[in-house]
Amino acid sequence: MQTSALPDLAHTDTRPMHWLATAAAMAAVVAAAGLLQPDSSASASTRHRTTAQQQHEEAAVAPDPAKADFPLDCGNVGTTVAKQAPGDLDGDGRPETVAVVHCAAGSGTPPSGVYVLTQAGGAAPRIVATLVDPAQQLTIGDFTVRDRVISATLLGYSSSSVPSCCPDQQEKVTWKWQNGAFMRSGDTDRDAGAGV
Repeated sequence: MQTSALPDLAHTDTRPMHWLATAAAMAAVVAAAGLLQPDSSASASTRHRTTAQQQHEEAAVAPDPAKADFPLDCGNVGTTVAKQAPGDLDGDGRPETVAVVHCAAGSGTPPSGVYVLTQAGGAAPRIVATLVDPAQQLTIGDFTVRDRVISATLLGYSSSSVPSCCPDQQEKVTWKWQNGAFMRSGDTDRDAGAGV
């Protein structure tokens, strides 16, 4: 048998101390790998962004007029939301709802109110503007919300002798949010039965 000309190398000798040192080194590598995992704050911020997005989506839902209290004196019959349309009227990124509401009369043509509703996170919808008050004795014909403009046809009566079925006046109006208020503009058409 020929002996090696090289001296014995320590790492080729398998003693218990060698295995203990190898195990300690491997444990250190595993521990370091655990420390180098993705930052927990990154995943928390991802959750935060997701929560923020969900809150924005919830906030972006237009108020439901069925959940609002309207200032109409309807006795026991309650109110009816005849028409509604959502829209971001003031440009703040949160939609409002414009609702045409009247008393739930079994027959006849009860006067309408036109209300702008807003809603803060989780709270009930609240009225922030009354565009048409039912005391004005008007009903609403055409009604739209488009490009931050509310458009409606107001139907009214020239005198109390005109039957409520047949309004003899109409006015096409628009409202637009300007300088902290809804500014109204329109034109009047006094032709009998116009727009009915």
